[in-house]
Amino acid sequence: MSLLPLNALRAFEAVARLKSFKEAAKALFVTQSAVSHQVRHLEEFLGVALFDRSGARPEILPRGQELARTLSLSLAEIEAACKRVRRAGEAQPLVIAAIPSVAICWLIPRLSRFRQAHPDVALRVVYAIHGQEIDFRGTHFAFVFADSPPVLPGVRVLAFLPGESAPVCNPSLLPALGEGPPSAAGIKAAGLLYDTDTSAWHAWFARVGSGIEPGEAGPVFEDFNLLRAAALAGQGVALCPLAMIQDDLDAGRLVQLSPVTVLENYGYYLLATDPPPADLAENARAFQDWAFRERDGEGA
Repeated sequence: MSLLPLNALRAFEAVARLKSFKEAAKALFVTQSAVSHQVRHLEEFLGVALFDRSGARPEILPRGQELARTLSLSLAEIEAACKRVRRAGEAQPLVIAAIPSVAICWLIPRLSRFRQAHPDVALRVVYAIHGQEIDFRGTHFAFVFADSPPVLPGVRVLAFLPGESAPVCNPSLLPALGEGPPSAAGIKAAGLLYDTDTSAWHAWFARVGSGIEPGEAGPVFEDFNLLRAAALAGQGVALCPLAMIQDDLDAGRLVQLSPVTVLENYGYYLLATDPPPADLAENARAFQDWAFRERDGEGA
């Protein structure tokens, strides 16, 4: 038996599915006469007619309907198989979820060094939303902030950075705080910025032991990145996790006003699927090793 006329079969399937030679031609980006020629060629190959051409318009015959059903199923299976093969040939990305503070302040500023060291590792960075469950079926790492190590099935939990927070501000506010170490009263007078609520500032003033209360709340920012932006803009004093603003402190964009810290029980954790998918195990190990080298100041 000679080779199957695949182009003719494809043209016939399109005509049967769309119930029109004209529409089949549009779908296949060929002329209507070309479709008709391919269908005639298929009929000659099979030795039977597939359409009744006695009327004004060709009508598909029962034998043609049977062939069309089989072709549609077969072509769909072939298309699905091709998609699977194509996906298998593509590099699957390592998916990194990070809460906004880690994503903006720590991960993204350093990520170019990972990409330079591992140019063949495909990455996808997404937000992890505080308080929302992370789907580790499609996520390989997650940076989170918590008051104790999370406990999750199939997830390895690694302590990453401390969460202790201290009062900081833009250097432009320093003259108003006077000479010497800023007092609790001076810090309050400079204007307090709040992250979500006032509890951290209450804890800080209690720890200082000055007897001063934060008083009426100043601006409240629902996201740490908003709080940091307000502090950088010189709008007041913010309690910020030192690990997230270390680059700002090193560059002089922010200054730490007191060694007294709060929220020491909190920390940033790196969560990792355990074990990682077999095809991503090497990439996952490379990312984890890189993240801890960066944390320890060892670069890429």
